[in-house]
Amino acid sequence: MSEIPGIVVTGASGRMGQMLIHLILASPKARLVAALERPGHAWIGQDVGVASGGAAIGLAVTDDPLEAFAKADAVIDFTAPAATVEFAALAAQARLVHVIGTTGLSAEDLTKIAAAARHAIIVRAGNMSLGVNLLVQLTRKVAQALDEDFDIEVVEAHHKAKVDAPSGTALMLGEAAAEGRGVVLENVSDRGRDGITGARQSGHIGFSAIRGGDIVGEHDVIFAGAGERIILRHVATDRAIFGRGALKAAIWGQGRDPGEYDMMNVLGLSSD
Repeated sequence: MSEIPGIVVTGASGRMGQMLIHLILASPKARLVAALERPGHAWIGQDVGVASGGAAIGLAVTDDPLEAFAKADAVIDFTAPAATVEFAALAAQARLVHVIGTTGLSAEDLTKIAAAARHAIIVRAGNMSLGVNLLVQLTRKVAQALDEDFDIEVVEAHHKAKVDAPSGTALMLGEAAAEGRGVVLENVSDRGRDGITGARQSGHIGFSAIRGGDIVGEHDVIFAGAGERIILRHVATDRAIFGRGALKAAIWGQGRDPGEYDMMNVLGLSSD
């Protein structure tokens, strides 16, 4: 391994992919060694700098993850669940740090990622920002302090192109609230209310999703009691915060033991 880790960016043409490429190129702590896209994509074979509207950097976009991973120390992955599961298996074979920002992963996907973590260092989080991870910690503590007289609602807003709901961050916050209450989120989750739903069930955690325009990401955790409300909020105005967090995770993971980690570990906020 080089002293400066070599990074592969998957989904190079996407908004996060392009953001990550620019961040890595500007960083003195990492090298861009490959930019991946799906087979048949228009960027394949093009210089990634030129394809993204800038100057040539001497690195062509590839659709071959095996070749890319062979010369890397880490891969940063904000793609789709099926692709992420495939990349996790390949990262395990190559013993890489695999930073996963992909959301919408199923229970089956997570099982496969956990298997890959026996050989790879996997850092997975629904949100890579410092502020959101602090919000997760606060949500857990407030939920622990308040009883079921306070109803919990997670409200999230994102741009109109986002394809999954609730967002990965909303689910992180819901999980934190459930952990604080000592319950399993799956057993108390309320989603997609419509029509005559009946009264809200005590102890449940509700989710609402807003989609529109170019909203980067907004998350509120509302604790609503009789006569008072506590609202914890995070607003992202620049998606570079997610890219910077992912790059920090890729660098942090170098030399770690194989296993599953999250941004709490990276930021030193974990109680483990």
